[in-house]
Amino acid sequence: MISTSFMTVGEATNQYLFPKKLMFENYFHVWTSSNFQRYTLNSLIISSIVVLGILFTSIPAAYSFARIDFPFKNAIFYFLIISLMIPEIIMLLPHLLIIRGEIIPLPFGPSWMNSLQGLTVPFMGNIFVIFLLRQYFKKIPKELWEAARMDGASHFYFLYKVVIPLSLPIIVTVSLFSFILAWNFFAWPLLILTKEDWYPVTVSIYGYIREVGPQFNLLMAACVISILPILTLYFFTQKLFLESISNFGLKQ
Repeated sequence: MISTSFMTVGEATNQYLFPKKLMFENYFHVWTSSNFQRYTLNSLIISSIVVLGILFTSIPAAYSFARIDFPFKNAIFYFLIISLMIPEIIMLLPHLLIIRGEIIPLPFGPSWMNSLQGLTVPFMGNIFVIFLLRQYFKKIPKELWEAARMDGASHFYFLYKVVIPLSLPIIVTVSLFSFILAWNFFAWPLLILTKEDWYPVTVSIYGYIREVGPQFNLLMAACVISILPILTLYFFTQKLFLESISNFGLKQ
């Protein structure tokens, strides 16, 4: 993909392995045409909002399952885990009915079609993220909570001041997973968007295929640009990412 993105049309069509000359013009052409900058910004906004929403809902939920006793806690948690077996594509229909306002009344208008909230709100809860955070939170020594409770700390204070700072590696990891999940949105935007105002970069590449036709060098340049934000994010977070993975292998 990277090699083809630097080729001429002829080299890409004839399936050369390496370009004779690096055609940086391909990237300039893609970046300055077809509103690619705008669609990339849309994806950044959508992905960032989804990440913040997932963290906002998942961290308290995971802490509750890890540290707080309440009726049917284990049954509810196991039910959530079982629901992970439902294919995501099946959930698109109920999501669609909800954002069209056919199941519950919606704030900010009768429908969320063609809107930022329609793209983001249905994905602000993630059971897999709750599971990962819960497993990590359970590794935090109970003695810390006992000491904090003796000082009069509430669960909220303990979560904010102790648990979150100690859990930065896993929080960064689930943020990275969530960002990639939102960045790769394709079927959902195609389903709810009839206008181009909030097209993400994935949908724009789909349209770009029809625009440039068999110019595979430009298509590959567009694909490389679309994955650069993810690679950049991983580059800056890889230390915490690897730390969280290694910590899951430690005994509690």
